[in-house]
Amino acid sequence: MNNNKGFNWFFPIALVAILFFFFSNIGGDAKDSTIDEEEFFQLMTQGKVQDVLIYKDTEKADVFLTKAAKTALTKGQKAPERSPLDAFDFAPKPDYTLSFGDLQLFLQRFDKIKTENPALITKKDFGLGKNPVTELLFTALFWIGIMALFYFVIFRKMMGGGGGGGGGQIFSIGKSKAKLFDEKDKVQVSFKDVAGLEGAKEEVQEVVDFLKNSEKYTKLGGKIPKGVLLVGPPGTGKTLLAKAVAGEAKVPFFSLSGSDFVEMFVGVGASRVRDLFAQAKLKSPAIIFIDEIDAIGRARGKGNMTGGNDERENTLNQLLTEMDGFGTDTNVIIMAATNRADILDKALMRAGRFDRSIYVDLPELHERREIFDVHLAKIKLEDNIDREFLAKQTPGFSGADIANLCNEAALIAARNSHESVTKQDFLDAVDRIIGGLEKKNKAIKPSEKRRVAYHEAGHATISWLVEHASPLLKVTIVPRGRSLGAAWYLPEERQLTTTEQMLDELCATLGGRAAEQTIFGNISTGALSDLERVTKQANAMVTIYGLNDKLGNISYYDSTGQSEYSFGKPYSEQTAKMIDEEISKIIENQYIRALEILAANKDKLDALAAKLLEKEVIFREDLEDIFGERQWDPELTEHPVSNTQNPETISPETVLGPESNTQI
Repeated sequence: MNNNKGFNWFFPIALVAILFFFFSNIGGDAKDSTIDEEEFFQLMTQGKVQDVLIYKDTEKADVFLTKAAKTALTKGQKAPERSPLDAFDFAPKPDYTLSFGDLQLFLQRFDKIKTENPALITKKDFGLGKNPVTELLFTALFWIGIMALFYFVIFRKMMGGGGGGGGGQIFSIGKSKAKLFDEKDKVQVSFKDVAGLEGAKEEVQEVVDFLKNSEKYTKLGGKIPKGVLLVGPPGTGKTLLAKAVAGEAKVPFFSLSGSDFVEMFVGVGASRVRDLFAQAKLKSPAIIFIDEIDAIGRARGKGNMTGGNDERENTLNQLLTEMDGFGTDTNVIIMAATNRADILDKALMRAGRFDRSIYVDLPELHERREIFDVHLAKIKLEDNIDREFLAKQTPGFSGADIANLCNEAALIAARNSHESVTKQDFLDAVDRIIGGLEKKNKAIKPSEKRRVAYHEAGHATISWLVEHASPLLKVTIVPRGRSLGAAWYLPEERQLTTTEQMLDELCATLGGRAAEQTIFGNISTGALSDLERVTKQANAMVTIYGLNDKLGNISYYDSTGQSEYSFGKPYSEQTAKMIDEEISKIIENQYIRALEILAANKDKLDALAAKLLEKEVIFREDLEDIFGERQWDPELTEHPVSNTQNPETISPETVLGPESNTQI
């Protein structure tokens, strides 16, 4: 590592202090502050002397004037010169220094004047004389102490305290802020703790193996990859994978965030990049991990309103230069993680810099089961907990979501004084995470509660009667979070979605408002989240997926992320008008369809709403009693829902209540 701490500022500052000390001592005018015996006795007879301190062994005395005499002196005469060092001496300073001859003669004359003028207030005192050498020595020691304190307390702290170059201090601000993990630091995370990321683990394990057994690859002519980029949604395990690499590689591992390069001072980011790579090369073979690299890796020239290179671009330029390098014999691998690979600079993504891009996606069913195995190993469970069951009830959950679910279930079990975490605790935890905190004591008027019941019954009815809607699991009108009611569905895990499937989902989402229109003849604000969802979905059908007949096979989606910097639209005003019309047509057609379905099944809608008002929470078998078996999802019979407990729940279609009006 580079041990150069830069220029030592202590010595020039000490030199300036010494010069200041000596010049301050010789700068005073001794003539103006020294008087003889005649001048002293003249001041004494005038009543201007308050006290005189006589030093027997030096034939010197300090003269202190009265307040009135001092005032007159400052107004009409030149005041005695004072040294700047006098500010550090808290003893009273004499106004004049008296030089007398024989002490006995001086005292006789002093007593004679006092006898002749009893009204004089002048007093005399005796003291030890001041030794100039001693005084100078004490002053020098004082300044040496001040400088030592200044150096050890202030400068040592600003320069990192000798402890490894903290980048936040003023003299080491250009040092890297990366945290180093080496053989002295035992990282507890290993690849065994990473579940559900088989493809990504295989890629990074190969990187670790290359560092450990490089000859295995180099003898065949292979070269070590320069960089590995982990891309994926939040919570999927990118940082966890990097921690596992740190625990398995047994080589120096430098970990930092992209924001650690950013500072308010110009040139600091580039300096930290240089220092980071210098340290990594000295400890080669090594791994550098930069989390959230999009903080400095954003495409250059985008969103820069000033028209010039900013500090972030300078940092990125330095990073690109260091990743290229001139030597290929330094085994330094860069790992990075980001949620926004689309906005990264193309020069950063090219081969030779980040050679490998690994997409870390949301876990599939079997991967979620493995993740549950990891997190449930630390929890005291009931014997009948089925991991496969929990994995099926959590589609769309990331690894972080599953970890939070397991922790929430343990907290709920402890709150309910359970000896172990039960299946019901996990179901309650899913309800809590997705729907929010249950508010059974929330005051709701009977008329509003009835409207909420019909709204939720409308969702349930449409989703039961259309083919491609997600299977319903549970409906409740118990307030939870900001919602007055919610319907839980188990969405199908599919990679592709057809036009018919999207239209059925739109129809089911609009079923709540359609039920209000059918029963009450008017609508409320409770469908805010429904309208937001259908608008976004219809807009995606028209502008992204090309699922509209009038616009045809056209997509205005920009996967590179460059369109977010543009003020214009990639289509004309006429096309924009057509898009608005088609979005509105799709939504209104599905709303009319929902009204027709509910009108044809109004008796079943009434029965479902009445049961919902009576029980507040209804399950799948309650709908089967009213509508009969749903023919489109027979696979759900594998896990029947208990009517006495909360069922398997996931992905609520929440309905905002009237209290949301103030926030719209």
